[in-house]
Amino acid sequence: MARALNKLAARRVATETRKGRYSDGGGLWLQVGEAANKSWLFRFQLNGRKRQMGLGAVHTVSLADARQEAARCRQLIRDGIDPIEERKAILLDRRTQAGTAKTFKQCAESYIKQHAPKWSNVKHAAQWTATLETYAYPVIGTLGVGDVDTPQVLDILEPIWSEKPETASRVRGRIEAILDWAIARKHREGENPARWRGHLNKILPARSKRSKKHHAALPYPEINTFVTSLREQPGMAARALEFLILTGTRTGEVLGARWSEIDFTNSCWNIPGERTKTGADHRVPLSGGAVAILRVMEDLKSSDFVFPGARPKSPLSNMSMLAVLKRMGRADLTSHGFRSTFKDWASECTRYPNEVSEAALGHAIPSAVEAAYRRGDLFDKRVRLMSDWAAFVARPVEASGTVVSIQGSTHA
Repeated sequence: MARALNKLAARRVATETRKGRYSDGGGLWLQVGEAANKSWLFRFQLNGRKRQMGLGAVHTVSLADARQEAARCRQLIRDGIDPIEERKAILLDRRTQAGTAKTFKQCAESYIKQHAPKWSNVKHAAQWTATLETYAYPVIGTLGVGDVDTPQVLDILEPIWSEKPETASRVRGRIEAILDWAIARKHREGENPARWRGHLNKILPARSKRSKKHHAALPYPEINTFVTSLREQPGMAARALEFLILTGTRTGEVLGARWSEIDFTNSCWNIPGERTKTGADHRVPLSGGAVAILRVMEDLKSSDFVFPGARPKSPLSNMSMLAVLKRMGRADLTSHGFRSTFKDWASECTRYPNEVSEAALGHAIPSAVEAAYRRGDLFDKRVRLMSDWAAFVARPVEASGTVVSIQGSTHA
């Protein structure tokens, strides 16, 4: 055993600059990273589980001290004690006595509160909170932030890694950011167990490189039959979904719509920039069908929101429209996908220029040069476009389910 220990000479520790790991024996390793940064690593296996524990930087912990700490860790392992858990317990006890111990949820809430004012999208904080409440808090919310380790992170990510890759990626990134914040604030020590590069990418399968997944959309020839069925659905969310279809707007824009934004005189809905994806104000022409829905909602007005939720001062939830689709037996669709339905119809069934339908969807102008020269928002042309769209959507459906053709104009 003696020959397996103390393999490294002090001179080599001081002069080695090649990136890699160099064994001193007994689980102790010299780790050389980028820019020749050096640290000590203790690697071990306990109860069939492989683990590694940082012992500190070489400029802080000498070779002799690292060997002494490794020997102490080996003794703990012989006694059936995990040295990482033992160190965490000591740190937690110290923090508790000092009144500084924080749970993961407390750190997450502090992180969101501090960063939310800098986020350009006001919905960002709500999205962070929602994903953490759904996936992270049930597993590590009440856990001391210093106790969060790789097994707990994997408990969160593995169930959704393949099924919901986009969500899983966001959750991982948010946990990593919160733990980095906790490390910087001295609420935890050691490596970040949610780190991807050099850690989780060695455990979880890489996400396949494929084209961006598009929102499930209804083929435009089926929109008439769908809306006819939608109008038979009771409830606020069904009216909101029909309004979304007729206006070609985003889910969040509809759910957050306020009466102060509605201009009945000019049949226009003025969405302020802080509620749009592009950050620019967006004028939405209101067709007769859209106005009719608003008039119905006006008679039921109980809030500043056009489509209020169960609580008077809150809008409908983000899941409300998906619930309607599920109730209709169309869980294969998403509310956002109806924007694609509208775009396909405008491209294939009308002679409106592409920039008109793009403006109707509230898309940013991709060319900076074009944006500099285009001063208007093509509102008058969009009025005609949305009127034609409403007429197409409202085409009557016979009892057989066949859509009755109506001859109409398509404007250039």
